[in-house]
Amino acid sequence: MHDGFIYSLVLSGAQAGSTLSLEQIEQWDPKDGLLWLHLRYRNKKARHWILNSGLPKVESDALLAQDTRPRAVIAGEGILLALRGVNLNPNSAPEDMIAVRIFADKQRIISTCDRELQSVKDVAELIIEGSGPTTTGDFIVAVCERLTNRKVEFIDKLEEQLSDLEELVVSGNVKDLRTDIAELRRQTVAIRRYLAPQREAFSKMIAEQFSLFTDSERLKLRETNDKLIRTIEDLDALRDRANVTQEELLSQQSEQLNKRLYFLSLVSAIFLPLGFLTGLLGVNIGGIPGADNTWAFATFCGILISLVALQMALFYRFKWL
Repeated sequence: MHDGFIYSLVLSGAQAGSTLSLEQIEQWDPKDGLLWLHLRYRNKKARHWILNSGLPKVESDALLAQDTRPRAVIAGEGILLALRGVNLNPNSAPEDMIAVRIFADKQRIISTCDRELQSVKDVAELIIEGSGPTTTGDFIVAVCERLTNRKVEFIDKLEEQLSDLEELVVSGNVKDLRTDIAELRRQTVAIRRYLAPQREAFSKMIAEQFSLFTDSERLKLRETNDKLIRTIEDLDALRDRANVTQEELLSQQSEQLNKRLYFLSLVSAIFLPLGFLTGLLGVNIGGIPGADNTWAFATFCGILISLVALQMALFYRFKWL
């Protein structure tokens, strides 16, 4: 087994739950059970294997595409899916969603991705334990369910973060909150970009009469689609709340700035007449009143204090203070 394969698992039959080598994959007979191959599409050996796997060019190109939009397409007797999952890898941004591409028919399932996707890993662990999906439709439903559940968990975390930010804004502790709110809004926009087309892909799988799905699997997929729709609605509400919180934050910052400017204006209004009088009596020309009187300075200071008191009384009367 070369490093291009992440998983090569048998889903049904006598060898269900076992991992196959590259030689066993080449010799595999569909009668022996359903086979799932999960590859790294950037790996050269994996790309070579997919291109020589007998898949039509459209399907192989889709499995190897660098950037994909969530979709569901009928491909002969199978289905071609492109889905997105939350990035839960260490030191990674969750909103940097990981793409997984799946081509599936009744005999085999081939999927590709570039980075580890926890939802796919969960399904693989269930298969190895012997409690995973055993049919193609059940496999697709299991992947879709876990992709959606991971999104719900991430949206719940964003809601908790926003609730904390809202409390800080209400309490007046607005230091460095603009960056946190802007980052949260950026995350919601990045995730929302892929949720809507993924909902369309789920809806298409439900509406189209794919032979891969039984009635019970289609019902499970419908429940998953409903959960995804609720998640999108929660995300839209979260985005609106973030906008309101940011507006409230800007309003508080603007109010604080206005208070500071108002205070500075009052200080300027108090010292403007004082500065005028001191400047007028400070000119170096003859005839300045009280130049030869020892009590002139004290009298002048008393006048200034009286003037300040008069100004303060007027400010209080007009409710400027």
